[in-house]
Amino acid sequence: MSCRAFLFAALFFASLFVLADPRARAAARVDLDGAWQFRTDPSREGEARRWWRQAPDGLETVHVPHTWNLGRHDDYEGTAWYFKSFEAPDGLRGRQVELHFGATFYRSRVWLNGIEVGAHEGGHTAYYFDITSLLRRVNTLAVRIDNMPTKSTIPGWAMRLRFTNNVWYDWWHYGGIVRSVWLTVNDAALIRRQHIRTRVDGRHAEVADRVFLENTTPRPVAVKLMLRVVPPGGGPAVALAERALMLEPGASEEAVALRVPDARLWGVDDPQLYRLEVELRDASGATLDILANTFGIRTVEIRDRRLYLNGEWVRLTGITRHEDSPWEGLAETSGTIRHDYDDMKELHVTLTRPVHYPQHQEVLDYSDRNGILLVPEIPVWQFNEKQLSDPKVRALAKQMLREMVEHDANHPSIFAWSVANESETSTPGGRAYFKTLRDMLKELDPDRFVTFADDGLPGISRAEESASSMADFIMMNQYFGTWTGPAGPLPNVLDRIGAMFPDKMLIISEFGAVGIFAPDLEAAERLRSKIMRDQLALFAKYDWIGGAIFWCYQDYKSHRNLRPALTQGQVEVGLVDENRQRRPSYWLWRELNAPAKVALDWSPPMMYTPPEGFRATVTRRGPEEIPSYSLRRYRVVWEARDDDDQLVAKGERVLPDVGNAQVVEGTWAAPATKAVTLTLRLYRPTGFLASETTLSWWEPRSGGEDIEEMRKKGTRAPQ
Repeated sequence: MSCRAFLFAALFFASLFVLADPRARAAARVDLDGAWQFRTDPSREGEARRWWRQAPDGLETVHVPHTWNLGRHDDYEGTAWYFKSFEAPDGLRGRQVELHFGATFYRSRVWLNGIEVGAHEGGHTAYYFDITSLLRRVNTLAVRIDNMPTKSTIPGWAMRLRFTNNVWYDWWHYGGIVRSVWLTVNDAALIRRQHIRTRVDGRHAEVADRVFLENTTPRPVAVKLMLRVVPPGGGPAVALAERALMLEPGASEEAVALRVPDARLWGVDDPQLYRLEVELRDASGATLDILANTFGIRTVEIRDRRLYLNGEWVRLTGITRHEDSPWEGLAETSGTIRHDYDDMKELHVTLTRPVHYPQHQEVLDYSDRNGILLVPEIPVWQFNEKQLSDPKVRALAKQMLREMVEHDANHPSIFAWSVANESETSTPGGRAYFKTLRDMLKELDPDRFVTFADDGLPGISRAEESASSMADFIMMNQYFGTWTGPAGPLPNVLDRIGAMFPDKMLIISEFGAVGIFAPDLEAAERLRSKIMRDQLALFAKYDWIGGAIFWCYQDYKSHRNLRPALTQGQVEVGLVDENRQRRPSYWLWRELNAPAKVALDWSPPMMYTPPEGFRATVTRRGPEEIPSYSLRRYRVVWEARDDDDQLVAKGERVLPDVGNAQVVEGTWAAPATKAVTLTLRLYRPTGFLASETTLSWWEPRSGGEDIEEMRKKGTRAPQ
């Protein structure tokens, strides 16, 4: 065996023992990321010249995950090819091998060793092919990618905007193998996936798991299916189940019920995550496969036009974010995602429609771990009625939704699905499109809500005109003050929508201001801040508005919504720019969306001598405000420093339940100093900063001409 083959085998057998959180499995995973060969194909000659059999000259080395739209291929649209060779050891023969792609944008065709193994359309969902019969000792992969939009791709040409003479979708047309590529090596039977559903029953919870199995052999296989629920933080299983099964060849599923005692609920500040491990064993007791998924136990309800999380009425806010940066484009690493979402948690995000397309797994895992409610969406953006009525578009939308739901349904952060954005859903074809997709989703995932982002509500006269009348709740994109027109009519529009849909909760799914509505960046910031301040205050007045989502976190690359004379560039719309540099509106959003208010003063009030203590009153935002939700186990940390920045005193305290008000006090011996600065920080149970308040005292010192100075000048001073 060559050194290269030996390394492959070593990595393969090592991977058998690795269970990667939170979707671990025993079947071997062989990573194919890293160095690939790449070439664009502007004349589309690759297929005619059979590049899948013999790679052409002029290749460049790239690293997958990869998008070609960085650097010299920045604005390239069309086809491009990826090639990779790898060796497989003898140990793989006789086992079932699959080739997986995390996502390729947009259309792909895949060949292995000169034979086509399959194709896929859609830029953000995972797919795989069985390559068992084609695998050799030395293998060559060829992947053809096409990122050119059409009227029937999703995303595609925005034909609803044809009158603007610009039909590009409102983000960059990144192409490439934008997420990971890997092989899985399976035995006679495998666990394809599981769909975990929960129901709270008093202090306990019922867990219903559908386990999707596959027998890859032509004969029935006797197996044992074993399930265990591991509590948050690990430890002994809190629920167990097992089944003896005879798996017929092909796919099958098994429903298993478990009961979790003393269930710990998932919430925005207490995101408790359980782990459901499924093991498949053969008749001899040997493990064939293991699959593990994290899940959360929670209730999300809409009652009386209000959103309830675990029985509590909540009103939530957040911001959207494109998967886009100058250094990675759409081929994002976990580091960029974690950086941005950490920053978004500092902005108090508890709710978001992440953006217009299915998200990277790290986004979903992060939201599970950190308490962010999500409404994922497929990228049907600015489609007209003809597109929404097109059988090909509907079939593709169904495929994308099915792939998204089957891959992501176990995430407790997801509470609803969205099937479209700013399209002609107030037409007969648009209403039929929504109903078709809604009905399919209700079969796939009965426990979650179905909706879409509607920007046409101000223009309708009856609820029945809009597909929003059929949605579980309304999501409204509105840009009063910019795209939609002057800001003044917004209160009347909200009053009218509220009366028109008397049984519907509303979430403002987009609001904000793009820079082109102001002459320069400074003026755009003033406009953005005014809209932010005025409209959040307005939304709070309507108790049937359950949430508000600002557009958006960062500037992103596009072919539209740019300043005059530009055909490509950054859309000036973010709280941070494309390089994540914070704008003034960042700090205003953080202030306006803090979940608590803090009143801080010296105790007793001091003027001429250094203070010896303070009194703080911490109050949660009430239901007449937005955001508003319970604050339990928040931690107050304070410190006082003198004029030399030396510590005078410090302390901390956990607040079991902030409620209407909690008083926090601190004292210290009178310091000999000319200044004292007190900083009080309020932290969430998850560790993120919820509020920071600073109070300063300094010695009042007065200047002026005293009696001695008067005498020196010869002024007769009083005796």
